Amino acid sequence: QVQLVESGGGLVQAGGSLRLSCAASGNINNIAALGWGRQAPGKQRELVASLFGSNIGYTHSVKGRFTIARDNAKNTIYLQMNSLKPEDTGVYYCAARGFESTSMNYWGKGTLVTVSS
Repeated sequence: QVQLVESGGGLVQAGGSLRLSCAASGNINNIAALGWGRQAPGKQRELVASLFGSNIGYTHSVKGRFTIARDNAKNTIYLQMNSLKPEDTGVYYCAARGFESTSMNYWGKGTLVTVSS
């Protein structure tokens, strides 16, 4: 099992920045990929950023504004969010994929990000 705990959410004005953190614990050696998901009000959860080895991917709406990074020494991943827009509002979840899975199968409880206009 892998446990993921997010922090860093909050209220920010449009155009501002936030950095989310996610501390991973448990069976860290079983993690094949990491990422961040987002669930906007009334919408399904989507994966906005992923990290698999040296491969990094972003959903189109956040490219050029969000950056995912990993600190292996701290077992922590980050999501730096710049130029935030009201449509970025939502609950942000840290995610991990174990080697036994083909999709993210571990999720944190989420942290709320609210971007005001």
